[in-house]
Amino acid sequence: MMLAMLNGLITSIIFETVILYNAKFSLLDALKTAFSMSFISMIAMETAMNVTDYALTGGAILTWWVIPISLLVGFLTPWPYNYWRLQKFGKSCH
Repeated sequence: MMLAMLNGLITSIIFETVILYNAKFSLLDALKTAFSMSFISMIAMETAMNVTDYALTGGAILTWWVIPISLLVGFLTPWPYNYWRLQKFGKSCH
């Protein structure tokens, strides 16, 4: 499960860095922004998805019927943090 979380975080950071770099950020600024803008949300999402998988299957066994449930839980988990961030700072992380 830790490997899945690490892969999810790395993939997300790479994806965000590429998007920001294509939006005319310097490579270093794009990487710094990708790390800072949604790292907590990504960790929460990955953790929630893995906990859901573990709770429903009794282990790190990904089956077809767990995937939609796990994706929904992973999608909903960062919403409170993102809402708080919008309220506190008046801006989104994207």
